Amino acid sequence: MGKTEQMHIRVEPELKANAEAVLSQLGVRPTEFVRMALRQVVLQRGLPFAVRIPNAETIAALNEPTHDLKQFGSVDDLFADIEARRDPRTTEEGTE
Repeated sequence: MGKTEQMHIRVEPELKANAEAVLSQLGVRPTEFVRMALRQVVLQRGLPFAVRIPNAETIAALNEPTHDLKQFGSVDDLFADIEARRDPRTTEEGTE
């Protein structure tokens, strides 16, 4: 079937630029993405992604301050910290 219908949308300039940058990295033009998204709406008979209103627990977690979060220099340091928490006999340095 030929493409004869047009859609016009308005979005914020920053949103458009950011989306176009991501789509460009994927090798997809914005019009191709919209076409793919519309096909998925038809195939899924709804939105092709989860749209949910967060529950109270999720809202509370999103509102927690992030300035006091523990940071790690590497993935190995992160996993060492996780392992240290699992085994109460192990200290942060990884010794018994």
